[in-house]
Parts: sequence; C-alpha cells; structure tokens
Amino acid sequence: MTRPLQVLLPAEGGGTRAYTPRGEPLRIAAGGPTPTSRTVFSAAHVVADPFADVSPDGPAAVDWDATLAFRRHLWSHGLGVAEAMDTAQRGMGLDWPCAAELIRRSAAEAKAVGGRIACGVGTDQLPSPAKLPQIVQAYEEQLAVVEAAGAQPILMASRALAAAATSPDDYAETYGHLLRQASEPVILHWLGPMFDPALAGYWGSADLDAATDTFLDVIAAHPDKVDGIKISLLDADREVALRRRLPQGVRCYTGDDFHYPELIAGDGHGFSHALLGVFDPLGPLAAEAVRVLDTGDAQAFRALLDPTVALSRHLFENPTRHYKTGVVFLAWLAGHQTHFTMVGGLQSARSLPHLARAYELADGLGLFPDPALAASRMRSLLTVHGVPQ
Repeated sequence: MTRPLQVLLPAEGGGTRAYTPRGEPLRIAAGGPTPTSRTVFSAAHVVADPFADVSPDGPAAVDWDATLAFRRHLWSHGLGVAEAMDTAQRGMGLDWPCAAELIRRSAAEAKAVGGRIACGVGTDQLPSPAKLPQIVQAYEEQLAVVEAAGAQPILMASRALAAAATSPDDYAETYGHLLRQASEPVILHWLGPMFDPALAGYWGSADLDAATDTFLDVIAAHPDKVDGIKISLLDADREVALRRRLPQGVRCYTGDDFHYPELIAGDGHGFSHALLGVFDPLGPLAAEAVRVLDTGDAQAFRALLDPTVALSRHLFENPTRHYKTGVVFLAWLAGHQTHFTMVGGLQSARSLPHLARAYELADGLGLFPDPALAASRMRSLLTVHGVPQ
C-alpha cells in the first residue's frame, strides 16, 4: 500500500514537524471467536448528531444509526459492550432520558446480533442535593430499565451518594438494598476521583484502605448477587491486592487504562477480566490479543497489547475525565463516524497538540483501517486550526 502524504503536525515549542503516516493498517478480520479465557467488555462511546441545534448544556442529541453501528463493530470482533458508562459521557453530556433510550436500543441490538451487553445503573436523573431515600429510588428506577431491557446491570458510583453519605454504613445500606432488589448478579463499579472528582471519598473514606474494606464487606454480604467488580483507580498494586481478597466466584474487571496488559495476563494467584474505555479504539486488537491469551501464550499476548499502553496513557492523561474526547476523535479518524462532534460540545476538551499526538500513536499501531482517510481527516482538522498543510 502506498503511504499517505505527509502530515504537518504541531511541533513542541511552535511551528510544525513532518510526519509520514503508516501505509499498511493492522488487519484483523471481524467474525473471530469470542475470547474464552477472559470476559472482555469495551465501554463504548456515543456518536452525537452533528445537525441537531442543541447547546452544550442542553439535552443530548445522538446519531442512533452510527452509535449502534459502532456497537455492532465491537460485537463483530467478539467483545462485549459496556453501555451507558463513563465512556458514553454519563454525567458529561449524556442525560438520563437519552441514556435510557441508549440502553433500550443497544440491548435490543445485542439480542438481534447475539452480542453480550451490560449497562450502567446510576442516579444521574436526580437534582442536587438529594437525600438517601431519593438516591435509592433513582438507582431502582434505572435498575428496572436495564433489567427490563434484558441487559446485565452495572451499579455505577453515584455523585449524589458521595455527596449525601455521612458514613460507610450509608454505602452498605444503599448497596445492600439494591443487591437484594437485583434479579441477577450485577457488576459493582468503583470509579476513582481521577475520572470524576465528585467521587472523592467513595465508600465512606478518603483512606483507600478503609474504603476497600467497606467495598469488600458489601460484596461479602451478597456474594450471590455480585458477578464481579470493576476497579478504575489506576493503581495496579491495589487492584491485585483487592482481587485476591474477593469471594470465590466474584470476578475482577480491570478498569485500569494504564496497566491493563499485566492485569489481564495475571500472575500465579489470579488475573483480571476487562471492562475498559481504551478498548473502544483498541477493539479489534484487544480481542485478538485475548484470543492469543486463550491459547496460553502470555508472551505473545503481551507483545500485542504492551505497545498500546503509550496511546492509552496519552488518552487518559490529566485531566483524565476528558479521555472521551480522544476516543471519539480516533473513531472519526478510523471511519466509524463522519464527524468529530460530541454531546456536550466536548470535542473542544483536548488541545490540538494532544489530538495530533493521539493520531500519531494510533497510526503507528496500525489502528486506522484506511490510513489515507485518517491522514486526510487529520489534515482537515489541522487546517481548520490554522496549521497549513
């Protein structure tokens, strides 16, 4: 394949530097078997409707066809979809009415194509501040929507609960009530403050050791209602220590976008499954890597996945909560959508140099099915920003 023309990227300190894109993409055909040694979810982004006349703080407007097409892309590679999660901009542009519609549509699509799906259950329909009974009721409302759609629930961390709780007991009582209500085992989600500053002190303490103890107490009291836990603290040692303390049969799903290769590979005591936002742009490559791991070849698995960490660390650099901008940007360059627009106007949340480096790293990995299209779209963005091509 002929290499695309050079792209002039912003240079550190000003000016431009020439980058020659990779000519040959990484070719991983859809239709491969679902990984078996690990359960792997990609937390998927939503595609905004660029023609909707909405303000950044107004109701979300979603391009449903493109959003569902992207989920079919992930399912076609054997990945599960974690729906209406942080990657889908819950609490950052995606409101609850739109999230509920997303859950219903995606769950129906999953049933139609035989894809695995789990969906976020939260309290983002509540006004602020809210009292504990209101928080429980809000969780119950969303849990009912997810269960009625036939999807597995993921009980997400709640900003409202973080603000209203006065002790670890408030968390234990809230989650205990919800777990008793759930008809099937759920995934519990611990999202750290690097992803959402409003979640600082979750589980009743800023001391992570004390918070971990409360979290584990909740699980131990209801092991039959907890399929697994998703940990998004970007602390590999803490995740390993926590997963070794889980009751038998309760899975650990890594949400660590900095250390996922070693956490998924595991050690002599166990391993993590995966529920990751970075598997949105890495979907085909991630699925292929885990299929290699299915054969028992951990070294080849690491050889495939380790080179992706530089891109992931770049996308999730501070402020981490804006990683969604890079994820959607890469989906546009890869041809999964026709525009670089986000709900809430968050396409402006990352700088041009940040996006340019994301392009360079992703292209180097061969993530773009059509490198020439990606280069053309990158040049168009640069031109709009005043970088001559």
